[in-house]
Amino acid sequence: MADDFGRLGRAWREADYEATDLETVIQDLLIGQYSNPIRVVAFNTTERWSEDVSEDVARELRRRCDLQMRDLPSTISDFVERHEDRDRRQLSLRLV
Repeated sequence: MADDFGRLGRAWREADYEATDLETVIQDLLIGQYSNPIRVVAFNTTERWSEDVSEDVARELRRRCDLQMRDLPSTISDFVERHEDRDRRQLSLRLV
């Protein structure tokens, strides 16, 4: 997880190797463990690949907050807005 510390700069935050699954990352973001996240990257050193999963994480954060009918926490609102789908649209229900 890359975090922005303002005037102090940006840095990759360390996380416990055993606690870096998607669910833990989502929960840490929702409770404010990261102050201003800018990117989430998944790594698989065994298979020798890495992937920017920021868009997927942003989508899941928005989905969970929507389901709970709550606003995004201020610590992640910029991250979600920056990474969520550009074509995200509010669907309207037709009244019959």
